[in-house]
Amino acid sequence: MPANITLFSPIQLGPCALPNRMAMAPMTRNRAGEGNAPQQLNAEYYVQRASAGLIITEGSQIAADAVGYPATPGIHSAEQIAGWKRVTDAVHAKGGHLFLQLWHCGRVSHPSLLPGGKLPVAPSAIKPDGQVYTHQGMQDYVIPRALALSEIPAIIGQYREAAANALAAGFDGVEIHGANGYLLDQFLRDGSNQRDDAYGDTVSKRARLMLEVTDAVCAVWGGNRVGIRLSPLQPFNDMRDSQPEETFSHVVRELNRFGLAYLHITEMGKEKPGAAGPAFDLGKLRKIWKGVYMTNSGYDLARANAALAANEADMVSFGVPFLANPDLPARFAKGAPLNAADPTTFYGGNGKGYTDYPLLS
Repeated sequence: MPANITLFSPIQLGPCALPNRMAMAPMTRNRAGEGNAPQQLNAEYYVQRASAGLIITEGSQIAADAVGYPATPGIHSAEQIAGWKRVTDAVHAKGGHLFLQLWHCGRVSHPSLLPGGKLPVAPSAIKPDGQVYTHQGMQDYVIPRALALSEIPAIIGQYREAAANALAAGFDGVEIHGANGYLLDQFLRDGSNQRDDAYGDTVSKRARLMLEVTDAVCAVWGGNRVGIRLSPLQPFNDMRDSQPEETFSHVVRELNRFGLAYLHITEMGKEKPGAAGPAFDLGKLRKIWKGVYMTNSGYDLARANAALAANEADMVSFGVPFLANPDLPARFAKGAPLNAADPTTFYGGNGKGYTDYPLLS
């Protein structure tokens, strides 16, 4: 990549001509409406941020039994599709681009959040440490139910159907959530996957579900309109792997064959070396990957431009800066000060701390 590439340089992402290399990272905000359907407030939130080169939405459950938190949107009902269509229409009217993040929380859930009070599912019956936020407040995680081999095709089918629903909702593409300790990540890492069948025991078998899901989603969208997010160093949700460099190098190498729109690697956990397993240089994944490489976690304007200039990434996604600064690209372009984020309003509530952050006058 030429040294003069910056955040303000355009980039082609599959069929999408993006005006800049700034992505809005997926951020759970717990503000979906009745039936976990996006509402007008959500459309206002996203349209305010339409100047991002690419918006990646908050994670959206692929099925009713994939839920992990209250008031998070889904993409499995007619009402949810209609709600998201309101969002995509509004953002497209402003010239923006959106990918929907496809999400199954797996063991990071609670029976009170699931239909019929069912147990959360996982690769293995291993309870994560910690607590989950429910409609009744914080509760301890439970021991999840290990998925039977015969149930896995149905999970893949849920991803395929959710991808088709996202297409019907008018998105420009989808991002497969393979990070942060949710279902696909649980299958990939050996701290949470202790199966001894075709989906466990070796790196290639643990990666199998992620690759089969990717294949199913690409069958709906075409590879160049599908991205995937991974978190190799992230201990969040009680995640670890004994050989993360081998594990993630393998899966990235295998993902190359799909011709994806991008690989989205979050560096979260880098600040806690060893917390999720032996630390390794994420730059090795950049060298393995043959397409657009997006990085994330704690970047500011200077760090992001330096990473692009050094060919360490092709795009950078921003979370909290976009949350608090709807017009982040304009602020970066003008060297304007950034709004400070209010963490007390990150999750749940109304427009306060959601749609009321001021724009540049």
